[in-house]
Amino acid sequence: MKRLAIVSTHPIQYYAPVFQLLAEKGTVQIKVFYTWGESSQKKHDPGFGKTIQWDIPLLDGYCYEFLKNTSKNPGSEYFNGIKNPEIIAHLEKFKPDIILLFGWAYQSHLRVMRHFKNKVPIWFRGDSTLLNENMGLKGIFKSMFKKIILKWVYKHTDKAFHVGKNNRSYFAAYGLKTNQLIFAPHAVDNERFSVNCAREAQQLRKQLTIPDDSTVILFAGKLENIKNPSLLIKAFKNLNPTANCHLIITGNGKLEKTLKSEAQPEKKIHFIDFQNQSRMPVIYQACDLFCLPSKSESWGLAINEAMACGKAILVSDKVGAAIDLVIPNENGLIFKAGNLSDLTDKLAALISNKTLLHDYGKRSKELIKDWNFVSIASVIEEQLINES
Repeated sequence: MKRLAIVSTHPIQYYAPVFQLLAEKGTVQIKVFYTWGESSQKKHDPGFGKTIQWDIPLLDGYCYEFLKNTSKNPGSEYFNGIKNPEIIAHLEKFKPDIILLFGWAYQSHLRVMRHFKNKVPIWFRGDSTLLNENMGLKGIFKSMFKKIILKWVYKHTDKAFHVGKNNRSYFAAYGLKTNQLIFAPHAVDNERFSVNCAREAQQLRKQLTIPDDSTVILFAGKLENIKNPSLLIKAFKNLNPTANCHLIITGNGKLEKTLKSEAQPEKKIHFIDFQNQSRMPVIYQACDLFCLPSKSESWGLAINEAMACGKAILVSDKVGAAIDLVIPNENGLIFKAGNLSDLTDKLAALISNKTLLHDYGKRSKELIKDWNFVSIASVIEEQLINES
């Protein structure tokens, strides 16, 4: 039986189910090494501006170990936030046939890549893209330096599991060959988000004094500049005042006070605090249209979640998932990032026809069904079985 060591910073709701499935299949022996340390189970998220502890089980069903992290300021936001002096010894004790790394930009993760190069095959999982490349003079020099560094980093990688088209282009740009790139779709728990929460969603709309016949637009995520919720508020306020629609903004973050001020005096814009995972299906199912207006987004798993809930999608072209998951005029629309006029026009077009939004939502649910955890686990398992 092949032995797979997985190195990840902390338990994540989008990865743990894959580990559970791999362990359940029984064709491979896995062990997950969490490098942030045990404190990561209840961590301060700077994006949300609060301490987050997920309310779904992320450690059940597979073997794992929290490694000692000696960083003075532990965290996954920066290179020196992850320091595990004993990581090499712990991995060698497990005697892996393959090491699968989630992310390289941490001291310990890069150390693992360098130490085990040509000793144990290194597999990699990440979702970066080239969408936010700056083509100004300063950006060109920065891009050249970045290319040198990343080509060196990925020379330590034997295979990379890409999440979609934009991510594949990124890996190819930094030196990985076609035979090294394996598609393993980015996914969420489609089943959990597909559970009918219509009653709870209706109650939520009632609490917010949203009429039954109104069209509801939703933004859910960290209230930060990169996600650009301010643009969505501006576009919403530009809509015809007689339009029977409401906007729900769910989340917390640095921009919260500013956004609430920008929303005034509009009474059809509603703010809801951060909601934990078990509550999110209700939030999505309370809307008719999900909008992610980000200036830059490596993927945007909220899109997967909204689609699993059967919702139409409006997304910026700087969101990594857009090219894979949004088919214009089939399950939603894509607008030019940062373009208020384009966002306003497409928002107006979508909210004008609630039947169309319903049809788009049905199509979203069909499109997302194969983007699931089973697909990821099966791809990894197949590669392990075929590894010589």
